[in-house]
Amino acid sequence: MRNITEQEEREYLEEIKEKLLFAISRSDDRVKQFSEELRQNKEYIHEHRSGMDEADMVAAGQSINRMAFTGESAVARKKKLMKLSTSPYFGRIDFATNNESTPVYIGIHTFTDETQKANLIYDWRAPISSMFYDFELGEAWYETPSGKINGTIERKRQYKIREGNMEFMIENDVHIHDDLLQKELSKSSDDKMKNIVATIQRDQNAVIRNETAPVMIIQGVAGSGKTSIALHRIAFLLYRFRDEIAAKDVLIISPNKVFADYISNVLPELGEEQIPEVGMEELATEVLEDKFKFQTFFEQVSLLLEKPDEKFIERIQFKSTFEFLSKLNQYIIHLENNFFTFSELRVGKVVVPFPFILERFKAYHRIPLLKRTPEVVKDIAQHVRNEVQRKLSGNEKNQIWQAVPRMFKTNNVLDLYRDFYTWMGKPELFKMMPGEILEYADVFPLIYCKIRLEGAQTYDHVKHLLVDEMQDYTPVQYSVLSRLFKCKKTILGDVNQTVNPYSASSSESIERVFPQGDIVKLFRSYRSTFEISRFAQKISNNPDLIPLERHGQEPLVKGFSSNAEEIEEIKQLINDFRNSKHPSMGIICKTQQQAEFVYTQVKTSNVYLLTADSTSFKEGVIITTAHLAKGLEFDEVIIPFLSIRNYQTDVDKRMLYIACTRAMHHLILTHTGEKSSFITSIGGNY
Repeated sequence: MRNITEQEEREYLEEIKEKLLFAISRSDDRVKQFSEELRQNKEYIHEHRSGMDEADMVAAGQSINRMAFTGESAVARKKKLMKLSTSPYFGRIDFATNNESTPVYIGIHTFTDETQKANLIYDWRAPISSMFYDFELGEAWYETPSGKINGTIERKRQYKIREGNMEFMIENDVHIHDDLLQKELSKSSDDKMKNIVATIQRDQNAVIRNETAPVMIIQGVAGSGKTSIALHRIAFLLYRFRDEIAAKDVLIISPNKVFADYISNVLPELGEEQIPEVGMEELATEVLEDKFKFQTFFEQVSLLLEKPDEKFIERIQFKSTFEFLSKLNQYIIHLENNFFTFSELRVGKVVVPFPFILERFKAYHRIPLLKRTPEVVKDIAQHVRNEVQRKLSGNEKNQIWQAVPRMFKTNNVLDLYRDFYTWMGKPELFKMMPGEILEYADVFPLIYCKIRLEGAQTYDHVKHLLVDEMQDYTPVQYSVLSRLFKCKKTILGDVNQTVNPYSASSSESIERVFPQGDIVKLFRSYRSTFEISRFAQKISNNPDLIPLERHGQEPLVKGFSSNAEEIEEIKQLINDFRNSKHPSMGIICKTQQQAEFVYTQVKTSNVYLLTADSTSFKEGVIITTAHLAKGLEFDEVIIPFLSIRNYQTDVDKRMLYIACTRAMHHLILTHTGEKSSFITSIGGNY
């Protein structure tokens, strides 16, 4: 095997760029050609409309649709070629089979030389490309539709190509990713999550390329890249099953709009369309048909942080258990037998006995209880018809239609849900907020009752559901999701990053809801430096977390004698940040009130306040809460007001852990007066 020098690689890159420019030019010509033909066809139809019969019009319309579709494909191809022209590929393997070695260059998309009819660049999702992630030098194989191809990897290289220039090339016999990974992770963060195709690790690749799991459950530690991996998994499935599933058929359930905006670039970067996203509250509003006002999850957590109330906590905790879901199911069975006022039905001279009516209701057990009336009415009418041996009059039919619903104690789902707590002997566990507003902990149990008792429209158009922050959803919420979405699912999160420990799910409980799920656990954390990871671990230890050996400054804990001094220090830190090379800083507070206070004190250009209503993530200084910062990352993080008074409960501790693990390079914590015991217990120089 001849050694190919870096100079030769640079020359080859120039050749590829030339071929790409030629392909872009040809693609451009095609787009213009289709556009012109489309215009001419439309003009022709407009001018000859009067002389065309219906069949001609249909044929002309179909022709225009075909041309428009072909034109759109040409535009999409041009976009992919343009993207490749700035960074054609990031990796290369030389794969030998039958003593013949072939260089395989790997990039974001496939690029075929039309004259040679050969692939010059392979899409990272292509079967042959999987070897780049799964094997080092030596024996290797990949699966194709016709079977396994065995061979040997004789060379492996990685490149950083930006704006058409090769910044560096790495050649290494072992763990080729490590050098590049360190280089990439040392870089600054951005206002959007980026693709990770050049640095996908072997364990991550197995998750991304899993085609068969009906439910994939990814438990990943803070900074393990689980959201990015899930999005790359979606990109892979869209590529692998492109005739069966498109971006519009996938749905993300995301924690908030800012996070949705933050991840919005990943799929378009990979050449796929952006996929729709929805929040749990939006979903709830839709399923409940906008008939109920309710507290949001953000409002629930804010209340727990600002005014923790024992009774409120008790209500949340109980409704987050499997026991609660089991009781709810028992209650629905109870309603099957006790939903009626026991009475016979008299139609003229015919008496319809109650046992017959009850038996007919039970016969339709596959139909939600409150939707069975029409079927039962039909059966009763037939029964009466058999007795009187004639057709029923309109009056007799109306009599049956009015009498049957009156047998129900109520047909109001909220009343039935409220009655559930009386039936259980715990009426105190249901409490409406002022203004007839439901507590958040009641929203999905009510939806569950609605689905079971009334039915609800299922989301059959969704072919793959992606659920992020899985630890923040309860067994009832998962039961609702599994009833509304019958499709395959990717569910991800970190049980150590619960914003409300009173309503959190463990990976075991999620496995219990989805016993058919494939469970993958990602232990390596890539986001923070070793020092920041170690500091966060001392606040809330996750024995499974393996920090990457990327070193930086120790986190700093700074104490002040007054709030004014603390705010002055934060202003100074913002100035220092502006003079640094880093583009993003997060000031992460415990509560929204505190975030708003800091914002009023330090507000200058390029400083943004995130609220529950924010919809976008920007570069600069972001002031927010740990709750809203989940899933985001910043070059530098400041955590203010770290006093013993402010951080003391279990919820506070979780928030502090989440806030610390947002930092990539620098972490500074400030406090006035005595610092929180969560920090004093760490010891050392903190």
